[in-house]
Formats: sequence, structure tokens, C-alpha cells
Amino acid sequence: MTELTTKLDENVAFLREALGVGKSFDVIHRELEFGGRKFGLFFVDGFAKDDVMNVITIHLAKLDREQLAPDAVSKLIKTHIGYLEVEKVKEMDKIISSVLAGPLALVIDGSDEALMIDARTYPARSPDEPDIERVVRGARDGFTETLIFNTALTRRRLRDPSLRMEYMQVGKRSKTDVVVSYLEDIADPELVQDIKDRIEKIEIDGVPMAEKSIEEFIFDKNWNPFPMVRYTERPDVAAVHLLEGHVLVYTDTSPSVMITPTTFFHHVQHAEEYRQKPVVGAYLRWVRFIAMLASVFILPLWMLVVFEPQLLPKELEYIGVNKPGNIPLLVQILFAEIGIDALRMAAIHTPSSLATALGLIAALMIGQVAVEVGLLSNEVILYISIAAIGTFATPSYEFSLATRIVRLTLLFAVAFFHLPGFIMATAVWFVLLMFTKSLGTPYLWPLLPLNARALLDIIVRSPVPAKTKRPKILNPQDPTR
Repeated sequence: MTELTTKLDENVAFLREALGVGKSFDVIHRELEFGGRKFGLFFVDGFAKDDVMNVITIHLAKLDREQLAPDAVSKLIKTHIGYLEVEKVKEMDKIISSVLAGPLALVIDGSDEALMIDARTYPARSPDEPDIERVVRGARDGFTETLIFNTALTRRRLRDPSLRMEYMQVGKRSKTDVVVSYLEDIADPELVQDIKDRIEKIEIDGVPMAEKSIEEFIFDKNWNPFPMVRYTERPDVAAVHLLEGHVLVYTDTSPSVMITPTTFFHHVQHAEEYRQKPVVGAYLRWVRFIAMLASVFILPLWMLVVFEPQLLPKELEYIGVNKPGNIPLLVQILFAEIGIDALRMAAIHTPSSLATALGLIAALMIGQVAVEVGLLSNEVILYISIAAIGTFATPSYEFSLATRIVRLTLLFAVAFFHLPGFIMATAVWFVLLMFTKSLGTPYLWPLLPLNARALLDIIVRSPVPAKTKRPKILNPQDPTR
């Protein structure tokens, strides 16, 4: 590893070449002189706080030669540079990576140490409420793309001295900042070490897709559609999981924080349920459960009774298809499924001012005309709409996409094998969930292995004063809250 020398010219020449000064317009080198000594200042335009650096340079310009002798670096860091975040660095690699991350490097003639001044700022938006995790009543702040903002929002809610924010870097070229967060006296030390080891083993040039790329390195079940982590953009949700004993992973440039480990039931709960009375929260939870089950099963079950009407009692014979349409039923459903996904993607890319027009096109010009010409039947429109509503009612976006894959699998099984296919596909789905683990945590806990108290809490939404125990499956050091 190359280190600084006492010759300023050599240090400056090396840094100019390594940082691309003169080739990149935003990497700047300033030649300065204070107290009879020469300095070299390196920084990236757009990252440096101009007002802070102006105050520092104005003060340094007033120094005499004697005020920088005999050890200029120690004098500067202890006396003359009053900025809080200043450190001494010898390694060239560390100086280069730090400058590209935002801090300023001050190289001094006659010294083999440089000063890194963390007077940086990033282009950042305000911590607005997340679109995916909105609540009627509750906090309106959410994580942003700036790592330091996100850790501060978490510490604002957890002023516990045992809260740890361990810094790491991922990517040989991107050098993306990653923070592993946990409560030291609660979280399982083996779990914390396992996550840190997995992150340290990541070998790739960069992770511009931030947390999602890191997730695929941490977990090796990339072909399993069910999410192994839960993402949140709410600081209050992050704080709740830290108190339970979970380990969180923050990634710079991403407003989403990974909660690890997670189970099936972590993806079906929402903060809104805890912003209401327990009875109301339990009602909202059950409505959400029913909507999610409907999104998976109602369409395959309806197609099953269409193929095998003898399964229906006489009182429900009207459920079948009155006007079958001109194309096979499975093709109709697949056409509608693809249409909903295409509409969802179009809505993401459509400016808000045109969203109303997009809705009218989808509802009137496509849906109504498709029924009139016989492309789709009314029943297909009805049940696919119920399935779509249930999908959108799922709190976890990643989990809703996984359930959509399950629904399509059930549809194909019913179309080709009818009732045996439905039973077999459902059984395979359950077995897959039963053997799935997230960092050693069973995915169906507390259903399998059974923990009656924890399962009851998921079903009925217990009052907060009744939550006296942390999840046993996380092996917390302090099991009592």
C-alpha cells in the first residue's frame, strides 16, 4: 500500500494522477500557502461545504510560521482547524477513496500525514412519507437516499447507548457505504457476525442497485420468489424491529432498509395496525389477510369450479361463466394478468398529470370494449379485479410479486390437471415455505415450528403492554422487554 512521503510535490503528483485532476472537471486541486508552508487541497465539487471551507481557509491564512512548528499536522488538528470531523491519514488508497466519497484532503509540505476534513454535503431530498407505507395517523418522515440521514432518523427514536451502527464498504470500484445496525445487548451475536461475514465476502466491482444487489449476495435463494428480507422506508418500523432483536442493513443511495431475518408473517403486517386501537387493528389485519388470500386463491378456485361445476352446490351455480367468450378461459386470464402488470408499469412511468387519462383508457377503452367484443368475459374481469385488489393490499411489495407467481402457478395447475393439480400445487407451495429459511430462521415461524403465543399475537394484534417477550426465534440476549 502506497503511503505519503514528506515531499509535497510527489504526493500532489500521485494524487492528481490517481484522482484524474484535469480529466474530470469536478475533481479539484488547490495550491495553498499558510504560515510559510505549502499545502495541497483535494476535493470533489458538489460534495464540499463552501461555507465551512471558507471559514477554515480564512483562519489558516492568518497563521504565522511559528504557529505551525514543529509538527504542523498536530497543530492544525488540535488547535487551528476547529471543525469536528478531522482525522490524520497516511495511506494513499484511503485518501483517494475518502476524497471520492466527499471529505476533503489537505496535504502538507514536510509531513507524511494528510488531514481528512469531513466537510461534505450530498444532494438530498427531505425525509418525506414513503409512498408504499403510508399511514392515516402517525409519523410522516421516511428514509432518504443519504445514509447519515437514515441512521440519524433511527437514533432519534432509539437513544439507547447499545445501538450499534457498524460501517462497511462494498464494491471494488463503487465503494458503497453500508451500515449494519443492531442493539448490542439484545441481538444474537452469532446472527450479527454471520451478516457481517456475508457482506465482507461480497466480491464485485460495484453495487449501483444498492440494497437489492447486496441482498442477492447475502442470501443464496435467488430463485425462490419469496423475499428473504423485508424492506422498510419508515424509521419507526426500523426501530420496532431493532427492539425485537433484528439486524438492519442500511445502504447509501437507497431509502430502503433491510430487516433481517424475516419470516412469512413479517410481510403481512403494517404500521397502520399499531396506530389504531387493538380491536380496530385486529380488524384491519384480518381484512388484509382475507384480501391477500383472495388474491392467491379466488381466481384459481373460480376457474376450477368452471371446469368442474359438480364441485359447486346448487345454491352457487350462478358463479360459473354465463358468456364464455371467444377464446379459452386460461388465455383470457393470462391476458388480463399481463394487462394489469402492463398497466401497473405504465402507471409508474406516466406523469401524475396524465394518470387520470391512463385510468380512463384502461377502464373504458380496454376493459369495456374487451368484454363487448368477446375477448374477455365479465366474470374474468370481476375475479381478476378482486385478485389485483388483494395484491395491492399486501404491505410488502416484494411479497405481493411472489404471491402473483403462486397465483399463476395455481392457474396453470388447474387448467391442465383440474382438482388434483390445484391440490398438488398448493401442497408444493406449502412445502416450499416449510423448508425455506432466512439466515437460519424458519420462514413459517411461529406456525412451524409452532409457538402458540407468538402466533396468537399475529392473528389478533395484541395490545402493546402485552408484548412483554421478544421473538424467541431470534435468540435475543435479553428476552424480556
